[in-house]
Amino acid sequence: MRRSWPYLLLLPALLIVALVVLLPLVFSLYSSFTAYRLTRPDSLTSFIGFANYVRLFQDMDFWWAFGRTILFLTIVLNAELLLGLGLALLLEQVTRGQRLLRTILMFPMMFSPILVGFQFKFMFNDNIGIVNYILQHGFGMQESVPWLVDGRLALFALAVAEIWNSTPVFAILLLAGLMSMPLDPIEAAKVDGCSAWQAFRHVTLPYLMPFVWIAMTIRSLEVGRAFDIVKIMTNGGPGGRTELIWTLMARTGYVDGRMGLANAMGYISIILSMAFTVHFFAKLSAARRHVC
Repeated sequence: MRRSWPYLLLLPALLIVALVVLLPLVFSLYSSFTAYRLTRPDSLTSFIGFANYVRLFQDMDFWWAFGRTILFLTIVLNAELLLGLGLALLLEQVTRGQRLLRTILMFPMMFSPILVGFQFKFMFNDNIGIVNYILQHGFGMQESVPWLVDGRLALFALAVAEIWNSTPVFAILLLAGLMSMPLDPIEAAKVDGCSAWQAFRHVTLPYLMPFVWIAMTIRSLEVGRAFDIVKIMTNGGPGGRTELIWTLMARTGYVDGRMGLANAMGYISIILSMAFTVHFFAKLSAARRHVC
């Protein structure tokens, strides 16, 4: 009886997890194999097998959103890595007020993505945005730049908002790596006559790589599910040129009502996220072996 007590105490939590997580996953997986439409509840019993998945593989709009998501993910992750590494290296050199600077650095990640979306939508506004105001009054530009109307510029604006919001994740994790790094290897490199760049390239950076791949794993899952900022700033426009997988999935499921097709799209995006996670964990394991 005593041995069963831990399992009995865990039972309420397990039931809640099953109701909140497991059942919706099973339902969404099942509905991805059906012709389920929100406007026709009886279509939930219309089993069509892999027809939704086959349709997606033949849909160019889906492939454009898929490729745009990969591009967005690549740009954002690399920019956040470079900026976060630079901020971490600068913060490590600070001897007084470092705690205050670390707290200030974390401010952007404390804002919700919806609030960040509204903030940058205002900043990149054609007529009253502060970005165009600076370009016109500080750099002499005559015409306002249509940041959220031009497809390429709109994707750039989305990337800027995402990078501003989440660069502190990289900075804090890499700063933790720098602060935990032993000083003996750096001092040995200086004694051997290595320059500052050589010491960073061959000593500091290899030690930081496990922290880099941990940050990459965390952020790839978040960026791969990017929705809030895109929804607020462009809503997938103009002409679908900033449509990512998750915004396309929301449009397909809740606007068009094709929930079965949207759930199939969601599971393809989950496979994409899992592929990035497996890749980054392989890199993480290799980096740990190199450090050890």
